[in-house]
Amino acid sequence: MPIPTETFAPRPLLRDTVLGRLRDAIVDGTLAPDEQLRDAELAAWLGVSRTPVREALLELSRAGLVHAVPGRSTVVSPIEPAVLRDAQAVVGAMHALAVRTAVPRLTPADLDAMRAANERFRAARDADDLDAALTADADFHAIALDRCGNAAARAVIAQYEPVLHRAERLRFGSAEGEQSARRHERLIELCAAGDADAAARLAAQTWHSLHLDTA
Repeated sequence: MPIPTETFAPRPLLRDTVLGRLRDAIVDGTLAPDEQLRDAELAAWLGVSRTPVREALLELSRAGLVHAVPGRSTVVSPIEPAVLRDAQAVVGAMHALAVRTAVPRLTPADLDAMRAANERFRAARDADDLDAALTADADFHAIALDRCGNAAARAVIAQYEPVLHRAERLRFGSAEGEQSARRHERLIELCAAGDADAAARLAAQTWHSLHLDTA
């Protein structure tokens, strides 16, 4: 039979939706460190079967957001310094790669979008709107990531960046948030000047600047 000519908007896979819901709940603290995660209870909460929940927990385990304790349920991982350092190294390197590749491809409209995202970030911080600040920060970094076109870098960042987002929620509520806004401004200046190497170094430093007392 001939292939239909109608086009359909792709629907997200159920496992991806469940993964996103659980990941967000861990990052925003709804599911607290060391909290037990029973797949049956999570499935009931999300209104799905246990299979996509188990698949999501496996993926979250790979990212270091949950871990299995022998003889017990899977639990939410604490924010551990070693895990945080590993994620910083990987995410920083991937963002540096993205920025270095993106700089010669950025358009004036892209730079304007970065400036607008940073203004939203600063305004959200001034209003003590942490969720909006995190969204604006993600929008800012997504511009270079989208422009670089590296699917592998995007996949690695998607897996490990949520580990840092948990710590970012503390950073953006402190004076460090204003330093982030200034680093954003400097990154835009370097991108506009076409200095790909310096912009890449600053992109990596942005993620390595995240300090958190996990004691």
